[in-house]
Amino acid sequence: MTTKELTDRKNTKKERENLLEVKNLKTYYPIHGGFFKRVVGNVKAVDDISFTIKKGETMGLVGESGCGKSTTGRTILRLIKPTGGQIIFDGEDITKISGSRLRKARQDFQMVFQDPYASLNPMQMVGDIISEPIKNFERRDKKELEEFVKSLLVRVGLPEAAYYKYAHEFSGGQRQRIGIARALALNPKLIIADEPVSALDVSVQSQVLNLLKDLQEEFDLTYLFIAHDLSVVKHMSDTIGVMYLGNLVEVASNKDLYSEPLHPYTQALISAIPEPDPKLRKERIVLQGDVPSPANPPTGCPFHTRCPMAQEICSQEKPPLKEVRPGHHVACVLY
Repeated sequence: MTTKELTDRKNTKKERENLLEVKNLKTYYPIHGGFFKRVVGNVKAVDDISFTIKKGETMGLVGESGCGKSTTGRTILRLIKPTGGQIIFDGEDITKISGSRLRKARQDFQMVFQDPYASLNPMQMVGDIISEPIKNFERRDKKELEEFVKSLLVRVGLPEAAYYKYAHEFSGGQRQRIGIARALALNPKLIIADEPVSALDVSVQSQVLNLLKDLQEEFDLTYLFIAHDLSVVKHMSDTIGVMYLGNLVEVASNKDLYSEPLHPYTQALISAIPEPDPKLRKERIVLQGDVPSPANPPTGCPFHTRCPMAQEICSQEKPPLKEVRPGHHVACVLY
């Protein structure tokens, strides 16, 4: 690629519009109790979060297990019905659409699941697994469809012969490549990757991550990359959102978040990243206590019960996510 082409691509990225806008999204699960199973409360899995992703870019979503990352992804795909807020995809509000409108919209967003073993049907051959979404939306000649699926298999690093095999005949990394090929089958605009490498060996993880980056360049894909491994997110993402107890506590560019994290929770997460050089030592921030229950979150700032910098106001007022520097948002009374 020439210098001019690289410059044009960078300029295009700067001018790109938002592909996904999430506004005040809430996803609550009702808690039923008593003899009549009335609703007595809610598990606030996702509690009023907002963010945007530009076309062709990757947003990483990180946080502890149970913070609401996966629920956020599944709600955006409308696999889970949102309790409140808006999901605007490519200029269209898809929050409340249903039936044929939702089915048509789903061609443009797909998911790569965490578990490459449970996400593939063991009763189908690989060719049928990848062909199925295409058959649901398009009519293609059988021979043409077979050739297209085989080309996808080759593109994700598998031989054409994989078309005639079953998923159980492959390793975990190979199965995840099948899942990626299935996600690409309808040429989507957005792919939500939910912990796509956490179940894989370290040596295989890098191969799958590099494959995802190559596919993004080739097909101009947009990713929401969900993970708990901050080093993986750093490798993949343009922008990073940090979640805690269903809330976004910090959103910033990759460079800003890792060079100067502002929220105490983000600082604690980054301090836990292992250094490859044993001579380099950094102070580890160890958080005290356990994560509160999303069924009974604390008043005020959701992090104040574990925050080493908590003040009295933190237990009384919930700080909004606000921009404190260009492109750097944080929800903390210290800023």
